[in-house]
Amino acid sequence: MNLTSAIGRKKIRTKVLLLLVAAILAVSGWSTGVTPALAASAPVCGTGDHGLLKELQQKHMDAGSSPLSFADIQFLSATTGRAAGNGFMIGTSDGGCTFQKIYEGQWSFRTIEFPDNVYGWALASVQEGQPVYLIRTTDGGSHWKRLLSGPVSFTKIQFTDRGHGFAYDRAFAYYTADGGENWSKIPTPPNTRGAVFTSRSSGWAVTVVPGAGYRVMKTTDGGKSWALKLKSAFSDPIGAEIYADGRQVWAVLYGGSGMSQTSYSLYASTDGGGKWRRVIAQSTAGGGPAPGSGSEGLAKGPVSGKPGNMQLAGGGAFLLGYSPAGEQVGVGRSYTGGKQWSNLPGIPGFDGVISFTGAKEGWLAVRGLERSSLYATQDGGSTWKLKLFFKTK
Repeated sequence: MNLTSAIGRKKIRTKVLLLLVAAILAVSGWSTGVTPALAASAPVCGTGDHGLLKELQQKHMDAGSSPLSFADIQFLSATTGRAAGNGFMIGTSDGGCTFQKIYEGQWSFRTIEFPDNVYGWALASVQEGQPVYLIRTTDGGSHWKRLLSGPVSFTKIQFTDRGHGFAYDRAFAYYTADGGENWSKIPTPPNTRGAVFTSRSSGWAVTVVPGAGYRVMKTTDGGKSWALKLKSAFSDPIGAEIYADGRQVWAVLYGGSGMSQTSYSLYASTDGGGKWRRVIAQSTAGGGPAPGSGSEGLAKGPVSGKPGNMQLAGGGAFLLGYSPAGEQVGVGRSYTGGKQWSNLPGIPGFDGVISFTGAKEGWLAVRGLERSSLYATQDGGSTWKLKLFFKTK
């Protein structure tokens, strides 16, 4: 063996060893500190539909049924979450740079609820317009099992962990301690039209008094007794939504609807219902006056439209607004418990749903005339960045 060939073979062995070490460290998540040429290139973010569900979309188009659209979204963090709709569920774990198909099948999702990244529940029907069932997954959403023996009246579900949760319909609240296998009814006041519980003992309900208006009630003993916390006068009360997080409580009280317009009032309390502020009192030509009277906040809500869902996250309160006639979707927000409120610029669409995970980080699914889209924000809804869309035409 001559000296030159020996040195050459030694150099080759050294390079191979360096590459193996770099590969091992990369897999373990550590930076190698070796030359940049050995570093893995950053993933390229996808656009459009990310190549997902093309066959399902075509199947819907060929059958003349509704194109793919988002019914609900839920994010656990600014980077990780899910979006579901008619026959599908997709997810991302890198802030929308890439998406993966989680589920494709018979279930048409209406509401999804994941307390963690593995266990989840949903309200879904086999086809749109058919009875709704409660279903559960134990593998992140890939497979679903129907719970209970038949359809449910639930319109909203809320789980605090893998075992404990609440469900609500138009008039009642329910509780489970075994992951949804069995439910018990929680006593609510007569004529309840919206409720929420923050624990098994603590909860809120909005009731209607025909001809008089709305009443916001509070329980601290699991529904055995209820205390009046707010009255809002209105001649024809019909329904409400209520949201709570700690001592923050927000109530959306609906007025009338007409001409693609809805009147409503948004009330806020920062001390567990002791004092209230009417943050928004939106009266419309088609829907008439907003519920309540006296001191008012803003005369218009986000995009001067109908109120959508609300999120309390990171100390902030975020309300979706959508205007079918104006073809705008946007959010309003407050970081001061309603003392200051900002209606932010809208984006094209006719309705949607929000999921905020912090004071600034949030997601928005929008249904539009030509596409169903998923957006993300890093500035509390002031601006939105398109992450994925399915064409509807």
